Amino acid sequence: MYKCLMLFLICVMGSANADETALEDQIRDRFPSASIDSISETEIMGLYEIVISGAIYYVDADFTYLFDGNLIELTSMRNVTSERASEIERAELQKVAIPFHELPLEMAIKRVYGTGEREFAYFADPNCGYCRKFDKETLGNISDATLYLFLYPVITEQSIPISKSIWCSADASVAWDDYIFDGVVPGAQGDCDNPIDQVLVFGKKMSVRATPTLFFSDGSRASGALSLEQLEARLTPVQ
Repeated sequence: MYKCLMLFLICVMGSANADETALEDQIRDRFPSASIDSISETEIMGLYEIVISGAIYYVDADFTYLFDGNLIELTSMRNVTSERASEIERAELQKVAIPFHELPLEMAIKRVYGTGEREFAYFADPNCGYCRKFDKETLGNISDATLYLFLYPVITEQSIPISKSIWCSADASVAWDDYIFDGVVPGAQGDCDNPIDQVLVFGKKMSVRATPTLFFSDGSRASGALSLEQLEARLTPVQ
């Protein structure tokens, strides 16, 4: 009985792998430039999940139909697609995770609040509205922390020369505040030796897709304009 069951499972798995291989061939034939991350059969008979460049799609075994949207399990109203997207993102971030002090901190603007005993890094675009909110409502009230501000101009091309000018200013920290709060364009030329291009390369390598993105000393990260309470909870060591 056990041997029969094992033979059955081997046949089923072999068939599934064959189906996925055939499906991959069809996708590559139809979309030769597609970067296929994975292909897997779902719990729904005849429906396959394909992940292309991090985006989730669903297709039938014959590759006749493609569905682009959220798959909902109606009994529990569970968003299957959202869960898988979170799972894929966690796995991707885990691959690029590095210890805090391996961040290129020399390419950041260093700011010390109070004793500066807690450390975190902050990737920000000078034209980011959420960064402005974060700076005003959260950083404006924080204490006892050291911040490493990485100028990460990804929102608009105009952010690149602004970031370089901020870095090249006599006091980059003041120049950042003047621009992000009051829209005062730095007077400095952005032609000094600056790390902006390297920060862009590093940020993309670390899958930093939005600003603000924060890195913490325990190796974790968060995206979005965290409130003061949320930031303090991430900075304060668990007792």
